[in-house]
Formats: sequence, structure tokens, C-alpha cells
Amino acid sequence: MAAVAEEPPEVAAGKPDPEAGTPPQPPAAAPPAAAASSATTPAAPPAPAAEGEPAGNGGEAAAAAAAKAAAPGPAASPAALDRQTLVAVLQFLRRSNLRESEEILRREARLLGDDLGAAALSPAGAGLLGTAGGEGDAGGSEALLNRVTAAAAISIGGSVATVASASPGVAAAATVPPGKVGGGVVEDQPDVSAVLSAYNQQGDPTLYEEYYSGLKNFIECSLDCHRAELSQLFYPLFVHMYLELVYNQHESEAKSFFERFHGDQECYYQDDLRVLSSLTKKEHMKGNETMLDFRTSKFVLRISRDSYQLLKRHLQEKQNNQIWNIVQEHLYIDIFDGMPRSKQQIDAMVGSLAGEAKREANKAKVFFGLLKEPEFDVPLDDEDEEGENEEGKPKKKKPKKDSVGSKSKKQDPNAPPQNRIPLPELKDSDKLDKVMNVKEAARRVRLGPECLPSICFYTFLNAYQGLTAVDITDDSSMIVGGFADSTVRVWSVTPKKLRSVKAAADLSLIDKESDDVLERIMDEKTASELKILYGHSGPVYGTSFSPDRNYLLSCSEDGTVRLWSLQTFTCLVGYKGHNYPVWDTQFSPYGYYFVSGGHDRVARLWATDHYQPLRIFAGHLADVTCTRFHPNSNYIATGSADRTVRLWDVLNGNCVRIFTGHKGPIHSLAFSPNGRFLATGATDGRVLLWDIGHGLMVGELKGHTDTIYALRFSRDGEILASGSMDNTVRLWDAVKAFEDLETDDFTTATGHINLPENSQDLLLGTYMTKSTPVVHLHFTRRNLLLAAGAYSSQ
Repeated sequence: MAAVAEEPPEVAAGKPDPEAGTPPQPPAAAPPAAAASSATTPAAPPAPAAEGEPAGNGGEAAAAAAAKAAAPGPAASPAALDRQTLVAVLQFLRRSNLRESEEILRREARLLGDDLGAAALSPAGAGLLGTAGGEGDAGGSEALLNRVTAAAAISIGGSVATVASASPGVAAAATVPPGKVGGGVVEDQPDVSAVLSAYNQQGDPTLYEEYYSGLKNFIECSLDCHRAELSQLFYPLFVHMYLELVYNQHESEAKSFFERFHGDQECYYQDDLRVLSSLTKKEHMKGNETMLDFRTSKFVLRISRDSYQLLKRHLQEKQNNQIWNIVQEHLYIDIFDGMPRSKQQIDAMVGSLAGEAKREANKAKVFFGLLKEPEFDVPLDDEDEEGENEEGKPKKKKPKKDSVGSKSKKQDPNAPPQNRIPLPELKDSDKLDKVMNVKEAARRVRLGPECLPSICFYTFLNAYQGLTAVDITDDSSMIVGGFADSTVRVWSVTPKKLRSVKAAADLSLIDKESDDVLERIMDEKTASELKILYGHSGPVYGTSFSPDRNYLLSCSEDGTVRLWSLQTFTCLVGYKGHNYPVWDTQFSPYGYYFVSGGHDRVARLWATDHYQPLRIFAGHLADVTCTRFHPNSNYIATGSADRTVRLWDVLNGNCVRIFTGHKGPIHSLAFSPNGRFLATGATDGRVLLWDIGHGLMVGELKGHTDTIYALRFSRDGEILASGSMDNTVRLWDAVKAFEDLETDDFTTATGHINLPENSQDLLLGTYMTKSTPVVHLHFTRRNLLLAAGAYSSQ
């Protein structure tokens, strides 16, 4: 009669272990062997020794199993294999003088399977370790170990076998009696694909507070170096334990748990906790966005190996299965080798909705360099002569012109290939504009700590319609305002008024070959300083001029992005892709492409001549609040209410960088002119600086007391200007902020960032308005700073 377990053997997949030198062998070959063994061994015991059985019997059974394994013969039964596994591993560790690993394994075996522990660790079992070792040779024990790793993945008769690594290349199998609460698979690294759809763990609801406070006391009493790292566990564990109680309809216990521990969480989680406190019944959890975020995305914690071992040992000693299950199923622990991080280093990086970014997320290569400027024949000589006659300083202008020409011939080593993404060809008008740009650059003021820019502030008075967005053209000739009454208003800020193109009948009379044809097609009767564009059916939240000043984009609460002609001041296209409000839109520096981001949590890449998006960038866990093109147009940065910034590759739609560190929704982004750095501003009043190439935070600028809605680098990148709802414009020394950066391999690998203690050293000036929040900043081609906002009477 075959002693086959009543339930068919299940296979528990062995998962990669961050602490093991080699991953467990795949258990594909294990089930047939297990079936064969149970069929061919009539006398095999059907289950491990019962708990009440004397330890000696268990020891003899283990000895017999080990002897059977050492000698060639019929395979042992699954039950005997488990004993044999443990004995063989302990024997191997003893022979290899790995006493410490042996002790750990003994402890883990006692914790996870009392009956098995009694069998393997009895005096008879201990005696066996010495005797069996003399007979079997080293090769035999290694062969046994190989068999052990395959067999360890098999679960026997409903009790789950676990693979828990004790030392590199050594796996220990143990069983949890089916009656034990929360007997789940214990593994080192959570499997990202196994996201639970519901919290159906059936732990004792009255013990949740005890579990949490026990862990809290353990962490608070641990060494300072570990305490800072392990304290990151408080918030995600608190949320998941609360949601688990609510899901299993233990409402009073959930309320008590929330009230007792919610005050201990970091201040920057208060908004999330407010939402969480409203989830008091199982029905509330269905369709709730916050709930969805927590269930579908693993909270990422970056912890050193030493701190992780400390936590794991504590939870296993206390048999705290409830917390261990949450760590396994809902958290992703990114373990690194090296010194634990300090509290300051951790505080700088945490705060987002889903914890920190995994280090893997920031490893992809990013081409952050600038594209080579296209070469074209510029009729500079005539203009230059005029310039010399006017200015009388020929010597100063000529070298400047040469430097601009030579700059365009050098290829930036970090630049993407020129044809990596198709860019529009330059029109004659674009070439003319580049000529103007070069001339303006020649007269540009070199800014620095000793030479700060003048600031010209455009205040929108009587803006009872509610100013919600501002943009200024690159040549600073026009300014646009988006308003809450759904209008878009365009002003000319030069003496030249805004004119529309003449009607078709009048255009047919014009001589198309004349030199001033562009002037002749304009209708002088339509000239005015202001044009109002009607079309949206909700507040306008974002506006953007095209680089050639022929088009204007606007996005609105009505879910559309509209493209307006600045020749006719009419709407050309309405792009419908978002289903909810669109918070921001921006043209590429080369025109043609533009990006939009909204409440539906995705950013979309469009081309002006396609009514469907070309790319959809999905990954944020909350609204995409601001968008920005990289200067080389190959990448797009998006800031979100999930408190992260992501960098996306336009070519393939991949997310190549995730930056965490802000403690509130992000509302402003700015790339440095050289494309190497990114500045971000948020509701937490901090400006964070990022090195795009290394994927690291390199600076933190503190000073603002309210949301930062505007960030802009000067034309040469020496100064960063920030504008905030606290009615101030602040100027920061960007050169000093980015010099002497520590971006060695260790910093890049572990995220041990060292930010300067005092950002006040970088603050060059603070400029107050009377009562006008700053919503937009713009540096002219000569480095005059323009700022804009609506006067607030409060």
C-alpha cells in the first residue's frame, strides 16, 4: 500500500533571495521525483512525527532518513526528505565550520516547525551529525545538497514548505502545521507580480495593536544607525494593517488602531491619512483611488542589509506572522550593501505615495546632452556692419559671432543621435529667428552673484475671471493668460500690435513676390493690444506658445487641448484624448510635438498634425500636474500629485528616471540650459535639484513658505529663479549649487546623498511683491527676468 498524502503535492516556486549567493534551483523536476518516492516506498511514514511523540523516536527516524539518502537506493518519501534535508544541511555546515550559519538554521527550524525541530535537534540527531559525516564523502554531501534544493520546494499534504536562506547556496526546508494562523510562504524578497487583490488574511484583530506597538518598541530601542532606516516601515505597515482590519469588517478594532497610531506618522503623510480615515467600511474601499494605489503598487523601502537582517530576525523570533506577511506581500524592500543611511539622508528622499524609487529604475542610460545646431548660411555680414555703425564697437561683436558658430559644430558626447526622433525641418522664418537670437545673445548680460538680473513684473489687475495659467513667447513679444472663465487672452508686450490675416478676397489682390508680403497680408483694421480666444468650456489650466510664435496651445478642465493660430486668432484643432481635466501642456523646443498631463494620471505626447496621441506615458499614481520637454526634445519630465517626478523617453515611451523627495504635489519643473540638471518645485516650498545622468538628488533649496509655481534658469544657466504663492521671487546661484558634486559609483549605487547643510549660501536675493503670487517666470534673450501673476486683494 502506498503512503501517499491525501492532497496532491503542491509546488511552491523558489524565489530569488537577495542574501543567497545562488538562487534556488527551479522545482520543475521535483514533482515527478516526489510522486515516485511515495509510490515506491511502502513503509514511508505518512507525516512528520506528532508533537507528543518522544524526541528519541524522531531522532532515529531522522538518522534512518539520512542513512537512506547517503546510500544509493529507492528515494525517500516526502516526509522523510524534509528531515533528511535539515540533517544534511546541518551536517554540511558543521563540517565546513560555519557555526554561525548552523546556529541561525537551528533557530529558524525551531521557529517554523516545532515537530521537525524536535526531530532534527534531539540528542540522537546531534549524534548523527558526527557519525554520518565520517562515512559519506564531500561529493556525496554536495550531491545531497543539490537534491535538497530541488526537494525543498515541495509542500506536503496541505502544510507549506518554505525556502528560507541561511547562508549562500544553502536552503533549509521546514513545515508549518496547517492549524497555525497565517502560515504563509516566507521568502526574502517579495514577488512583484504577486499583488494581492484583497486583504483576506485572517489574523486575530485584537492583536493588531499589540503587533504594531511591539514592532514600534523594537525599532525605537534599536541602535541609532538602524532606527532611522527601520522607521520607514511605520507608515506602510500602519496603512496596510488598518486596511486589512477594515476589509475583514473589524470596524471598531480598525478605528481604535487608527486613533492610537495615526499621530505617530510623519507630517507629510497627513493628507493621505485624512483620506484613509474616511475608509471605515469594506464598501468604502471599492473604487477608492487611494485604496487602489496601495493595493496595486508595492511601497518601496531602501534598507541596508544589516538593518534588514535585524528586522527579519526580530519578526521570526516573535513569530509575528501578521507583520511579516504584510512585509512580503505589500512592500518591496530594496536591499543594499554598505553603511545604513542617516536620518537626514532618508528624510531627503522619502515622502512619495509609493515610497522611494527602486535603484534599478534610475539605471537606464539617458542622453542628456544638446543636439548639434543645424548649420545654415547666415547673412550676418550686412547686419554686422549696421551693428558696427550703430554701436561703434566692431571688435567686441566679431569674436562673439565666431564662438556661436564654432559652438554649433561641436558634438556633445552625451547628446542623442541627431535622428533619434524625427524633428521638423527649419523654415526660412526659423532661420531668421535664429539669426536674431544670435544677435541678442551677443548683447546678453552675463549673470552671477555680482551681477543679478533686473526683474520686470507683469501684474494682472482686476483679474476677476481668475488667472490660472501664463506663458511668454521666447522672444518676449507676447504674453498669454488662461482664465477660470474659460477664456484665453493674448497681449502684445511690445509697441507692435496684434493683427489678424486679411480675408481671402483681399489676399488674392496682394503681390506674392513683394519683399514685404508678410506685412501686406496683415489687416491693420484688426490691430489691438489684446485678443480674446473663446472655445473652452471650463477653466484654462495651461498655455504654451510654439517656438515660431505661429501657434498657441491651451488645456482645460473640459478635457481638451486646443491649438490656436496666432495669424487668425482662431482655434485650429481640439485634441480629445484625456477624459478628465488637463492640468498642463507644453510645446517641444523644436515645435511640432507637444505634451499634456491631467487628472487621468497619464501624460500624452501629441504631434500637431495628428488628432490621436503618439505616446501615452502611464505610471504615476495620481494626477500629472506639470510637464516639461528636455532641451533636446528626446525626453519629457512630468511632476505629479503622487509627489514624484518621472522622466520619460519620447522614442519608446519608457520611464527612465523616478525622483522622490518632495513632500507635496509637484507644480513646477525646469531643465538647465545644458540639459544636465532638473529643478523641481512643490507645495512643500522646497526646490530640489537633480542630476539626470546619475539619477541623483544633488541639492535642496529652502526658503519659500508656500507652493512654488514657477522655476526658470537664466539663458546661460548661472542663475535659477523661483516664484511662489508666498508673493516672492528668489534667485539662487546655480553654478555654485552644481559644482563639486559627489557622484561616485558608491553614491549612485546606494543613494547615500550628501546635501549641503545650508541652502541660504546659495540664495542671491529675495524680491517681494505687494500682494501678487508669482505664477510664471521667463528670462529674455538678454537675461532680463520677466515675472507674472494676478494681484490678490486678500
